[in-house]
Amino acid sequence: MRMPKSGASRIVAGERPADWVNHPAGLEVERHCLDAAPGALYDYRAGWEHQRRVLDEVCHHRAPDRVILCQHESVYTAGRRTKDEDRPLDGTPVIDVDRGGDITWHGPGQLVGYPIVFLQRGVGVVDHVRRLEEAVIRLLADYGLATGRVPGRTGVWLPSDGLRPERKICAIGVRCAHRTTMHGFALNVAPDLERFDTIVPCGITDADVTSIRRELGSAPSLERVADDLEPRLRELLAMRPYRMSPDIPRNAHPRFCRPRADRPSPRTPEGARS
Repeated sequence: MRMPKSGASRIVAGERPADWVNHPAGLEVERHCLDAAPGALYDYRAGWEHQRRVLDEVCHHRAPDRVILCQHESVYTAGRRTKDEDRPLDGTPVIDVDRGGDITWHGPGQLVGYPIVFLQRGVGVVDHVRRLEEAVIRLLADYGLATGRVPGRTGVWLPSDGLRPERKICAIGVRCAHRTTMHGFALNVAPDLERFDTIVPCGITDADVTSIRRELGSAPSLERVADDLEPRLRELLAMRPYRMSPDIPRNAHPRFCRPRADRPSPRTPEGARS
């Protein structure tokens, strides 16, 4: 394992560095619609507006950092790098957002988290992303899933098993304004993965998406996953030193072509899709 590189400002021997900003301590967590049924889930636009209000409080040091955990109604969102050819071919509406990254889907069975965190001077956005990845990697290890990072790509991944390609189980896309982050991660717990077949998720054509349920055959409830993830987020977002999990092994596998509406799906091992 390796220690992540970071120039983070730190309290040493009780003394704060000269560039330390007096920001409210702690991490608040709020939840929306984790146990609700489709039709009563968290509206994406309403959640986006709520993020902006919280960011205004956090970046002006009127409130401590906060993580919003939720389950959205089905929606496609497109980051700033999304290409036209990666959007749904059937004309499904897409919400263009101000985060990094490409297009993705949110919806029932997916745990979405929006960490709104003030970054002290010396803590970069990449370090923030690595910490979100680490929290999810450690959570999934508790469930018996060995996951990690892919160099040059964000998110949390499973390696190829020689038949299936590398598979993303958690997507991450963030924005930083006034040294404060918004947007965040989407962990596939037990969603309908066919929702990803009409787009090119995150603009990546040579890898697949997966979920806890697809990999293990069953999955905990979103409430349970949120309960298990919360202490991991508190630990990693405290910005203390940590040991970074290793990248996944890069194994050869048959060529993968992401299914789209204009071409048939590749053959999938029986029982792999859930």
